[in-house]
Amino acid sequence: MKYPTPPAAKRLLRLAQGITLSTIALACISTSAGSQAYPTHPVKIIVPFGPGGPADVYSRAVAQKLSETFKQTFFVENRPGAGSAVGTDAAAKSTGDGYTLLAVANSHTTNETLVPKLPYELLRDFVPLAALNYSDMIFAIHPPIPAKDLRDLVAIAKQKPGAMNYASAGIGTGYHMSAELFKSMTGTNFVHVPYKNSGAARTDLISGQVQMMIDSTTTMAPNVRAGQVRALATTGKTRSPLLPDVPTMDEAGVPGYEATLWLGLVAPKGTPTDAVETLNAAIGRILRSDEIKESWSKLGAEITIMTPAEFERFLQRDIKKWAEVVKLSGATLDP
Repeated sequence: MKYPTPPAAKRLLRLAQGITLSTIALACISTSAGSQAYPTHPVKIIVPFGPGGPADVYSRAVAQKLSETFKQTFFVENRPGAGSAVGTDAAAKSTGDGYTLLAVANSHTTNETLVPKLPYELLRDFVPLAALNYSDMIFAIHPPIPAKDLRDLVAIAKQKPGAMNYASAGIGTGYHMSAELFKSMTGTNFVHVPYKNSGAARTDLISGQVQMMIDSTTTMAPNVRAGQVRALATTGKTRSPLLPDVPTMDEAGVPGYEATLWLGLVAPKGTPTDAVETLNAAIGRILRSDEIKESWSKLGAEITIMTPAEFERFLQRDIKKWAEVVKLSGATLDP
């Protein structure tokens, strides 16, 4: 038997339903406000190298695409110095909130061994985000040097040990360590002249202030084509499509030599997992785009896509690799 609901009870029921609906609506509003999608304000990418180099060029391209993806500003701040240590230290001291990122390259894994008492540790103070790319380098000399190929240069260097010099973008950079690897494998002795960035080193190579340099294909190939420098070899396993007539180091007389420049992004320790995963996914989509693949290929860069865990394992292996090179070459912080 169904009993009629008293008028007072009906009013209480309607009131209770109203309170419940209002509570649900308020909870939804509160949840939405408290979980706004990352990022909610501008994101800074610290590039610990000077303007115009590969890290700067590719980081700016990624920053632009991330800005378009998230409708939020991603911008690059160049903080060069001490082979990337200055900008890296600044990033390590930043808040791990997803709004400061750091571009990392070969120098970061090399410095873990080469530089004593760093104020940071790469895998202790940073969270890997994503790999970006890798590219070969060019062994270039100032044109008047009387060496028609790499074998000639090695012969000249052995006749007068320490009489010739080479430039790099700074102690511990990929340019420096690739040259030290060359010295170790050929038994030659060149004087190291470190600069604060690759642009300054390249300018002095072109003007003849320094005699040789190993530099990125991205930035040096145009100078080779213009006749401002002479390329003796490239550093990858196969010839560079940018300079197909230039032999590899292996072909030019240094069997087994291989060195490449790589680039990636990390964030200060404590960066939320959600932000890391969001950035990794977005960067992966950017790297898979035809626009990026085609434009970077023209610059001599090969796309590299990794999960944060895969990138962390890569960094661990690279730290170990360059620790061995530092030991074998005897490279030090002294020029």
